[in-house]
Amino acid sequence: MLKIENLCKIFNKNSIDEKIIFKDLNLKVEKGEFVTIIGGNGAGKSTLMNLISGSMFPDSGKIFVDNKSVTHLSEHKRAKFIGRVFQDPLKGTAPNLTIEENLLLAMLRDSKRNLVFGINKQNTDFFKNELEKLHLGLENRLKTKVGLLSGGQRQAITLLMATLIKPQILLLDEHTAALDPKSQDKILNLTEEITKNTEMATLMITHNIENAINFGNRMIMLKHGKIVLDLNGDERKTVDIYELQEKFNTIF
Repeated sequence: MLKIENLCKIFNKNSIDEKIIFKDLNLKVEKGEFVTIIGGNGAGKSTLMNLISGSMFPDSGKIFVDNKSVTHLSEHKRAKFIGRVFQDPLKGTAPNLTIEENLLLAMLRDSKRNLVFGINKQNTDFFKNELEKLHLGLENRLKTKVGLLSGGQRQAITLLMATLIKPQILLLDEHTAALDPKSQDKILNLTEEITKNTEMATLMITHNIENAINFGNRMIMLKHGKIVLDLNGDERKTVDIYELQEKFNTIF
């Protein structure tokens, strides 16, 4: 589903502050694969998300989605098949719009239609059905402005919006980091529920090694823009979390 070939990204090129983030990075993520990504500050985690989503472009190299090059495609056009949830619950929604209006915007993201067409009963029934899956009682609060929700509720809405029309790739950029522990657990479990049994390729950045091991089916460790550890399936199940934590601390 996602293929990255010889990706290079340099900040402040040809200056005394030049910083090479990626140099010839290669990565393949298959359909339905859920990859957790860990690494220290400056490892290139968020930059990788930005390059995949199109919010920045590489200096060289190529990015393919479903065997089609998207290397120079704008972020707006990639949004039709790439969903993204940020760390900040305030980023993914329009706070002054209601829950149903936010969901309508998400549903129409690959359409030329807009809110002028209004929300009909079919939309409402669909939204209620999807919201019920969150188990937060939000299906009864469709007219509530999203800005009045708690951080956890808002992030749940953002996650639903990013996957309402199933994208080919889902990017989760530390999407639980700003939440309290109880809300973190809730959102992680929702993430697993929403992504299972789909063809979406999911990439999730996390600083929590335990979550990196327990969620998804593949774990990647980045250091200075290079993949220094890539564990899949059964390999992850046999990992000793304390040994991995020690390895992480040693590397970073």
